[in-house]
Amino acid sequence: MKIENNIEEFESLGDDHIGTSSNTPLRNDAFKLSNEEKIDIIKDDVRHIMETLGLDLSDDSLSGTPNRVAKMFVKEIFGGLNPKKKPKASTFENKYKYGEMLVEKNITVYSTCEHHLLPIVGRAHIAYISNGSVVGLSKMNRIVDYFAKRPQVQERLTIQVVKELQEVLDTQDVACVIDAKHLCVNSRGIRDIESSTVTSEFGGKFKEEATRREFLDYIKLDTKF
Repeated sequence: MKIENNIEEFESLGDDHIGTSSNTPLRNDAFKLSNEEKIDIIKDDVRHIMETLGLDLSDDSLSGTPNRVAKMFVKEIFGGLNPKKKPKASTFENKYKYGEMLVEKNITVYSTCEHHLLPIVGRAHIAYISNGSVVGLSKMNRIVDYFAKRPQVQERLTIQVVKELQEVLDTQDVACVIDAKHLCVNSRGIRDIESSTVTSEFGGKFKEEATRREFLDYIKLDTKF
């Protein structure tokens, strides 16, 4: 009965998208194994799952799937778990004395829901007000991509992006809004294909209504080329 109660509790947490920490929960020995060792272990686990489902892995179309999935997990969609892949976000002196907010909008987000291991797909919008330093525009995209490439909840991803940029830029004046679709909602469970999830994190001056409103107005602009 205790096990059944725990299963029900875990499933309800997943459906409600409750996160447990603003830091990605990692074990102390998370990087004890090399990527190659992890791929070998995961490959066997994927093969076991597929065989348990009744699939014939001798089929040409399926025989390479366990290895492909293992490599994808370690080197691609969960590559952001490895701190060695953290982008180096070099800053530069704000010599042109630009004092207004800088907004980078419509940054593509590809992540994975940690509750069902299904895709999260959407857009991130970031802004900051310089405290004397600026960061290369592409670095903001890379920071989003780094934290997205791990099992995630959208709330945590939003916070992690803001915290990282606050540290890089040495300012609290950073904001992030993410609008994304979760396939764990769209393709299973309630199967609502129209709904999306919006999360936000505002630091420093962005907690002020006027500054926050200016940022939100910018990201509503319809940019076409």
